Amino acid sequence: MIRHLGLKAYGKINLGLDVLRKRDDGYHEVRMIMQTVGLYDKIDIYLKETPGIEVVTNLYYLPVNENNLVYKAAKLLMDEFHVPHGIRIHLKKFIPVSAGMAGGSSDAAAVLFGVNKMFQLGLTREELMNRGVKIGADVPYCIMRGTALSEGIGEILTPLTDMPQCQVLIAKPSVSVSTKFVYDHLNLAELKKEDHPDIDGIIEAIKSHDIYKVSERLGNVLETVTIREYPVIADIKEKLKELGAVNALMSGSGPTVFGIFTNPIAAGRAYEELRYGECRNLAKQAYLTNFYNTKEVPNG
Repeated sequence: MIRHLGLKAYGKINLGLDVLRKRDDGYHEVRMIMQTVGLYDKIDIYLKETPGIEVVTNLYYLPVNENNLVYKAAKLLMDEFHVPHGIRIHLKKFIPVSAGMAGGSSDAAAVLFGVNKMFQLGLTREELMNRGVKIGADVPYCIMRGTALSEGIGEILTPLTDMPQCQVLIAKPSVSVSTKFVYDHLNLAELKKEDHPDIDGIIEAIKSHDIYKVSERLGNVLETVTIREYPVIADIKEKLKELGAVNALMSGSGPTVFGIFTNPIAAGRAYEELRYGECRNLAKQAYLTNFYNTKEVPNG
């Protein structure tokens, strides 16, 4: 039995996010292009001889009980397989919280993978994904990772060709956004055709390995709600493009914005400007990373 596992829980961005309709059960049906990025949280899982789940984090405001997704993920498997031991989970957050990057879902995905490995439960990746959707719609994708089309409520996943590599500058303003608020205030009947991203066009551009064609098709229908509430998101998008980004977009329900750069020097300068320059008040957090395309290893 493994006594300690060190894992990386990678964040995601949306190259395209469209909402098709609101279902009778209250969920929204979506079509999204998901992409893993190199920014990750660190998770250490330690075996305990005594039963129970302990969670320790580096952020004082995060719950350490069943309200934390890592706790829920561990409990889900440990209850199902009647694991007699306990675990201690050390979660070190780097992915911005409540930011549209699926940080909590990715943490849960990593813990599912870790508990499965630590206690040799023998679950396949697909079996972990089937359990992950019980925790959150993004969890199955965070187990799979890479470039993917996400449909349904986010649980129907189709792997896509890997994105061409580039620099990705991630910027989160000081506001936090409620995903529920954004979806509750999305009025599909009032949206214009141009508000909906060309998801099929993005897929074709990805297949052709053309980062410029992908970039010009970036789109997120939820910007129609979130930017209206938080105009700083639009300010960050424009600033990233001024600083050399091929294009910029809000990820998920926001408020995080990412810019795609094909020039590493321009990306580095833009990062320095957002962190230390005249634009440093626009973004509370800024990270320069790239796409993470490895699909062979579920986590780690």
